[in-house]
Amino acid sequence: MKINVSALAKLANLTLSEKQLKDLEESIPGVVEYMDEVKNLDVDSIPETTRVTEEKNILREDIVTESLSQEEALKNAKQTHKGFFVVPNVFGGKK
Repeated sequence: MKINVSALAKLANLTLSEKQLKDLEESIPGVVEYMDEVKNLDVDSIPETTRVTEEKNILREDIVTESLSQEEALKNAKQTHKGFFVVPNVFGGKK
């Protein structure tokens, strides 16, 4: 089975060296074959589960308590604008 690792890397936005591409081209078919074996396992006698522990609902009651005001939350911010934090742009666009 031949898998185009270069195309997969491009779709996943990964930069891979030639050695990494070669290594993946050699190892991925084995992984796919193994997954084909897993698909053929007989699991009809195994009950479905939604939890792996016996814990029940462990959520707490939602209790409203006093919190920081907007001014208190923003008082140590380096920069704010109209009641919001201003942070550096992480996508490289216009600041």
